[in-house]
This record gives sequence, structure tokens and C-alpha cells, in this order.
Amino acid sequence: MSESQRSGQPDLNIVHGNILTVKGWVAGSIYFNERVQEIRGGNANPVANQDQYILPGFIDLHVHGAGGKDTMEGGDALAVISRLHAKHGTTSMLATTMTAPMQDLESALHALSPVCRNRLKGGARVLGVHLEGPYINPEKLGAQPDFAHAGSLDQVKKLDAIAPIKLITLAPEIEGNLEMVRELTALGMRVQLGHTLGTYEDGVAAMNNGATSFTHLYNAMSRLDHRAPGMVGAALAHADYAEIIPDLLHVHPGAIKAALRSIPHLYCVTDSTSASGMPDGEYMLGRQIVYKCLGGVRLADGTLAGSTLTMDQALRNLVNIGLELEDASKRVSTYAADFLGLSDRGRLQVDAYADLVVLDRDLNLVAVYIEGEKIEF
Repeated sequence: MSESQRSGQPDLNIVHGNILTVKGWVAGSIYFNERVQEIRGGNANPVANQDQYILPGFIDLHVHGAGGKDTMEGGDALAVISRLHAKHGTTSMLATTMTAPMQDLESALHALSPVCRNRLKGGARVLGVHLEGPYINPEKLGAQPDFAHAGSLDQVKKLDAIAPIKLITLAPEIEGNLEMVRELTALGMRVQLGHTLGTYEDGVAAMNNGATSFTHLYNAMSRLDHRAPGMVGAALAHADYAEIIPDLLHVHPGAIKAALRSIPHLYCVTDSTSASGMPDGEYMLGRQIVYKCLGGVRLADGTLAGSTLTMDQALRNLVNIGLELEDASKRVSTYAADFLGLSDRGRLQVDAYADLVVLDRDLNLVAVYIEGEKIEF
């Protein structure tokens, strides 16, 4: 008789190891189909044995591309992107757009819509859209194309009717955008502050009106100075959530550690581009040409333009700079789920989706399961 038959659930998958549950480490077995059915075992100290690790699947709220494909190009792009990131442990993601003319955004979201409704076999679950711009500061574009303009609630509603918008990045100092923060929050969308030259006071005002996070903390925002704290200062002083890119190119490890001390639920994103998983060369980021070289992705003038980071490497980077594995796991999974209000992802417990990653003792991926489906590497 098989273990699954003994469990009374003949179609269950079973994985054994050190399981990071919502109540801590358990040495034992996890039984699941689309959702977790049972976790068996006793409390464990994973340092005391050599068993593999079983963690919640990674959740990435800022994904522009991978495998030579960009979210803005439509067609089969999301199939390629979601499948490549799934092979690196990302079980859920937000497809992230670029600052672009409205017709380009509408076209991109029409292609995203069916993928948001139905997960592609072998791919990460696309939870919805992260609209990064166009309501950003044209003087702080970073790698965004020059199509920034003031916010329009009607535009957002039109786009949301095509594909679900879960998260919007905007600059609060642009006229009309503070009111937009209130209106978007009332619609149930999350608002992040980014690509901004706003002051500390602008950031605080936006948070008081419903903004709840910051886009790629430190990057493309007004810097911290002791007499002009800027948007970075507003984040460090007041934020509960913020995203950060831990590729160790965008942010120095010391600055990551400063943010970890200040922002309780700092979570990691890749800001990955079409160059992810590809050799050095020329790629597209929206309408921008970017170059994969020197371990990163850059515009022709050398400006960093997204990354080639994957979430499994993000986890390893966090551990390498000193985080405990349990803490690092929350920052590549649980906190992003909490930020979106998802109680059935980003954690291993009965009835949660069976999104999980299995890693060896060096934190290399051994297996990935998305809603119970084993992903082929």
C-alpha cells in the first residue's frame, strides 16, 4: 500500500523534508493535491539534520519579462515569462507593464487577460497586473520610456476592465495623483510610490491617503538626506511594506540591512526583464532597447534597467548577506501575499494552495509545485 493510500487520499503528492509551516519548522511530510491536505511530523531544527528544505513558493510582484519576452509585446510572451520564472520557484506573480501610450497598454492587457483568468500549464499563476506608470514623474523615469503623464482614474478603470489591476506605481507629487491614491485605494487596488522626486512630506501625505508600499526602494526616488529625507526617508520612517530588488546591484547589502531594520514587511521582487535567462546581448524593455552585460541590464548610457534576477537567487542572496532562512523565505513569499491580502498563498498550511519549492542544503532548487502541479525543469 502506498503512502498516499494510507493517508486516505489516493491522488495526493507527498514530499518529505524540513517543512517551513506557519507555526515553524516541521520534520516530516506534506500531502497535497491542488491544495495542502495534511502536514505530518514533529517540530524540527533544520540545522540539526541534513534533510532538504520545503518552503512556500516564491511570489514576485514586479515582473517585466524573461526568456527574451516582454510583458508589453503580447502574443505568447506571458507563456514564456511565466514558465521560465516557474522553473526558478516563482509560483505566483504580477505581470508588470511599462510607461507607454494608452493604446500600447490596452494591447498588452488584452494579451494578459486570459492568462490572468486561467493559469498556463507549467507556468506561474499570474495574479493580475502591476501598472508601473504612466502616472510617474517624467523627471525620474529611470529606464521607463518618456510617456509619463498625470493620473487618470478613467484610464485605470478602462484598463482594469480588460485585465485585473492589483497594484499601481505612481508619483504622489504630480498634480492630481494624491486624489488618485484615495480613489484607487477605494477601488481595492494597492498603490506604491515610485519613480518620484517627491519630498518626505509628499510620501507621508500619500500614505495618509492610502498608499501602502514603495516601488524598488531606493531606486528611482528622491534620496535620504538628513535635512531633506525625501521619499526614501518617508519609507524608512513610516512604511510597513516596500519592495526591494536584492540582486546586489540595485541596492548595496548595507542599504538592504538598513531597510530590514526599518520596514517590518520588506519584501523582494526581481524587476526582471526579457534578458532574464538569456545570454548577454540586446533586448527590449517596453519600447526601450536594453543590454544584458556586466551581470545586469542597462540602457545605452549605463543606467540600470530592471534585472535578470530570479527569486531563487534572491533567496540565496538574502541568506548570503546574513538573514536566517525562515526570515528570507517570508521576504520572497509570505509578505508579498500578505500585501495583496492573500491568505491562501505564501504559506504552508492546510487548505492553502500547494505552491511550494524544495531546495537542497545549498538552497538550489530540487522541485517546484504550483497548485499541486510539478514543474518540469
